[in-house]
Amino acid sequence: MTSCAIHQPNFLPRLSTIAKLLSADVWIVLDDVQFCRRDYQHRARLGRLDDPAQHQWLSLNVSLPYGRSTLIRDAIVVDTVRCRRRVTGMLEQFYARSDHWPDLRPWFVGVAEMLAQTDHLHEITERSTRVLLEALGWAGTIVRSSDLSARPDRSARLADLTQAVGADTYICGQGGARYLEQGAFDALG
Repeated sequence: MTSCAIHQPNFLPRLSTIAKLLSADVWIVLDDVQFCRRDYQHRARLGRLDDPAQHQWLSLNVSLPYGRSTLIRDAIVVDTVRCRRRVTGMLEQFYARSDHWPDLRPWFVGVAEMLAQTDHLHEITERSTRVLLEALGWAGTIVRSSDLSARPDRSARLADLTQAVGADTYICGQGGARYLEQGAFDALG
């Protein structure tokens, strides 16, 4: 049996997203959907070690070449030098006192260095997720939805993508469970 999780690339994703991806054999990166400024695609909420309720947003500045209809894969990070300094500085500010910082610092430095290599948001956010998955020992496969064909209907699309990677199980998060139509999956077995 093979399982897959389908999720948009998020910058330094939340624990619930990481848990979903860790439980899957395949992560289908949903890179061909509309970018949403109010989501986690270009930002992460950092919690303080001594008081996790205290948090601050770490955001990457983005440009949307097609306005509101810009797809995630087309969003561009602007002022990458400033973003790189902000990522490095805020992660150190929030987590340098952690017992785990010496182990995690090289991973996060690699994410910040991506900002010197590319200005494509989806590459940076995918890398930030991949770094966390690798640090946790995940040995799954990553595939981009833009490389696969699927019907446009939301549930049918997820079912088609699941089938396209040879998975027989789709792992859904709480958000998706609210709109998912089981019939689209049942129809494909």
